[in-house]
Amino acid sequence: MRRREFIALVGGAAAWPLAARAQQPLPVIGFLNSVSPAPFARMVAGFQQGLREAGYVEGQNVTVEYRWAEGQNDRLAALAADLVGRHVAVIAATGGPAPVLAAKSATSSIPIVFVSGADPVKAGLVASLNRPGGNITGVSPLLSALGSKRLELLHLLVPKAAVIGVLVNPNYDADAQVRDVQTAADTIGVQVEVLPATSVEEIDKAFATASQQAVAALFVANDPYLDSQRDQIIALAARAAIPAMYYTRSYTRPAA
Repeated sequence: MRRREFIALVGGAAAWPLAARAQQPLPVIGFLNSVSPAPFARMVAGFQQGLREAGYVEGQNVTVEYRWAEGQNDRLAALAADLVGRHVAVIAATGGPAPVLAAKSATSSIPIVFVSGADPVKAGLVASLNRPGGNITGVSPLLSALGSKRLELLHLLVPKAAVIGVLVNPNYDADAQVRDVQTAADTIGVQVEVLPATSVEEIDKAFATASQQAVAALFVANDPYLDSQRDQIIALAARAAIPAMYYTRSYTRPAA
């Protein structure tokens, strides 16, 4: 073999692993959420920033498949199954317990990382806080457990409010939150008016009911759907001149 042909052959062989690596598909992360993209824009930006800090840049060395239930939790099972069918490396389940439970039902092998304000043990996401077990782990600020403290603070801020409205989504940890708030209300001697809402129309109806029942302060429960409709809630509270207690500062900050 001629020297020139030998060098060409070796050079070509050295490039084979690079070419093979270039042809390999990017790892895929599944992102499953119970509501819609717009209200979660800031959180998605934070998620993407966290990936970059870990060395993963979307579109360069990792692909993210986003699945949004648009407030329809009955769609989550199919969306989770779709991500499993895409053979994602991990599923980031956000927007409450429902997406986590859907992902949990869809796979027992793909790692699932969640963010949920509900108690993850009571919600059935994990076996315990210190030993989650299975293929699931995550973060919970335990927002639902702070309901009684938030109501007490609202009472201190609006001490003359004899009736406090509790805007709550019946489809999200509602019983536990209302129970905690009611216990605190009984202790401090105020009346609670539960205002259920699962849609834009029901939020409007809830504020109409609040007006009829002489609600003097509003407690907004921890809920991803209500958070997604925060612009509507803020506007209605301002129009009714009702002091409101929210569970997250996203209600008091302009959208990104």
